[in-house]
Amino acid sequence: MQRVAIIGGGWAGMAAAVAAAQAGHRVTVFEATRVLGGRARALPATDAPGAPGAPPPLDNGQHILIGAYTECLHLMAQVGVDPEAALLRLPLSLRFADGKGIRLPDIAPPWDAVWGIATARGWGLRQRLALMTTTARWMWGLGGFRCEPGDTVLTISQGLPPQLMAEFVEPLCVSALNTPAAEASATVFLRVLRDALFSGRGGSNLLLPRTDLGALFPEPAAQWLQAQGHTVHRARRVQAIAPQSPPSSGWTVDGEAFDTAVLALPSSDAARLVAACAGSEQAAPRKELCSALYDWAAVAQAMRFTAIATVYARVPGAQGPVLESPMLALRSSMQEPAQFAFDRGVLGGPPGLLALVVSAFEGDRAEREQQVLRQAMRQLGLPALDLVQTVVEKRATFACTPALQRPSNAIAPGLWACGDYVRGPYPATLEGAVLAGTAVGQQLGKK
Repeated sequence: MQRVAIIGGGWAGMAAAVAAAQAGHRVTVFEATRVLGGRARALPATDAPGAPGAPPPLDNGQHILIGAYTECLHLMAQVGVDPEAALLRLPLSLRFADGKGIRLPDIAPPWDAVWGIATARGWGLRQRLALMTTTARWMWGLGGFRCEPGDTVLTISQGLPPQLMAEFVEPLCVSALNTPAAEASATVFLRVLRDALFSGRGGSNLLLPRTDLGALFPEPAAQWLQAQGHTVHRARRVQAIAPQSPPSSGWTVDGEAFDTAVLALPSSDAARLVAACAGSEQAAPRKELCSALYDWAAVAQAMRFTAIATVYARVPGAQGPVLESPMLALRSSMQEPAQFAFDRGVLGGPPGLLALVVSAFEGDRAEREQQVLRQAMRQLGLPALDLVQTVVEKRATFACTPALQRPSNAIAPGLWACGDYVRGPYPATLEGAVLAGTAVGQQLGKK
């Protein structure tokens, strides 16, 4: 049995903690804030000036899962969360408020995609045939859902009509990779599509949280760990890590000794800790260790990130559902930057609350906020919207570009990293985070 320090209580960190505990190790989690969940957590809400009632529960972003995210669903069940109750399952849909767009039926793949394309609304025969041809090329090219390492999503979409790029490829790419099609890695995009379309019936389903993100996994995971005698520290920001003196291969976390330390932090924070450790008096005499630490920190620090903004707004006087569907696509442009609208009133929130999502967010916050409100009123046919709160996650996801160099999860003997940014098949998603955490926890079990 090892003493394992998990530094960071986000989805990756809590997944690593659960996996390490299941492997029989003694786990201590250090979370810098009072709220678990990292970039997918519940937020204290402020209300719109003069708006009646208590502030609605909010998240720091409108996250979604898909049916193919089996590790997320497994972990939720492991810590006592019923995924079917906590998540609203819907067929994959990229429909707009005017009814145009694509919706996949709940049938076995690949017939769900075939039927969805064949019955898409607002697309002519030429557009539907072009999308079927392109999709077939994605499915069977280079042995199936493969492409050249340097290809972008725009590259592999050559030949698609502009309408399909605007109404299908761009929203799908931005929602999955938070990176515009002209810059996004086609390799990662195709991997997500493959898993969604060929992981079995329901793999492409959208899973929308009915509860706040903390209650979806991180908080139940903490309760599960504590019930088994493990420790979860909140508001404990780790200041330094250092290698123990040989012959020990362990690590100290703010002076406390552990056999293994796992950095479940954003890449920039992990890089700072690792680089500072490399320059410490404990590590300095060990040249090979210092080199490994500096090399890892350099790769992690070089990653580029993009922002996501979520504009929460309320429809005045609403008593029931506001949108035709819990999730609708929005036509996006420079002046109308949001890509999706979610009716939080049917997802556990108060009636009339909308979450309007701007992926790859750039520009002046106040100006974009007003643009989003005008866009939502125009495209959704709403007479009025009251601003509730805008949440901008500046480093929401890494820029998922072709041939991106991502750091390994192994930093040095006894020192690991986990997070959606480490080397792996997925973009910056909840599934990528928990897969990375579980992988580290399982590696500890092999020691």
